[in-house]
Amino acid sequence: MRVFIVHAHPEPKSFNGALTHTATSALRSAGHEVEVSDLYAMARDPVSDRRNFTTTLDPDYYKQQAEEAHAARVDGLAAEIRVEQDKLFWCDALILQFPLWWFGLPAIMKGWVDRVFTAGGRIYGGGKWFDRGVFAGKRAMCSLTVGGAAPMFTTAGLHGAIDAVLFPIHHGMLAFTGFRVVRPFVVHAPARISAAERGEHLASYGRRVLELGRADTIDYPGLDAYDSDYVLKRSD
Repeated sequence: MRVFIVHAHPEPKSFNGALTHTATSALRSAGHEVEVSDLYAMARDPVSDRRNFTTTLDPDYYKQQAEEAHAARVDGLAAEIRVEQDKLFWCDALILQFPLWWFGLPAIMKGWVDRVFTAGGRIYGGGKWFDRGVFAGKRAMCSLTVGGAAPMFTTAGLHGAIDAVLFPIHHGMLAFTGFRVVRPFVVHAPARISAAERGEHLASYGRRVLELGRADTIDYPGLDAYDSDYVLKRSD
């Protein structure tokens, strides 16, 4: 199995750093191949604009999807974006490793998605989305730390169910581009638990990454389940 880890935490000694180190070591020890994009270490620019391209479609008005589609036709994506896209096509499984900040991805990781998930057919477009997406057959998983305790992220909890919090990432980014979304690995409040508990989480994560190829996934309906307005068809 070939695994691509996109890591977003500014402190290498953080618990997120420990999770990525654990995943990398466990996978490589089991004979799997691993690529890691450490976005902070790479000083990855999250701003998505004309710097994404070596070409220009319209110099007077910037429309990102139009410029992405043009760049796809003429091989005009910036090299740093093309390299990250190549890693996505190389891998069998993608892991997004991050702390949940303001109920979403850290800006540097969201910017990575904004810049790397381009329109025009290479990543999406032309009917290539969801179960017809370019990454169909690949898997993706979010591994994250959360500041609040687990009961807060339940249906009756203050913040709502963690699946609902992660829906824009799981459905709107990963499933949208064709990935089968593996249920997330979530560690709650790692700064407020004991060293022994952190060790247990790391051991559990080491086992989880070795099961990526067969782990339970979130069951999203395929496009054929929807009508022309993209509303689920009635089953009666």
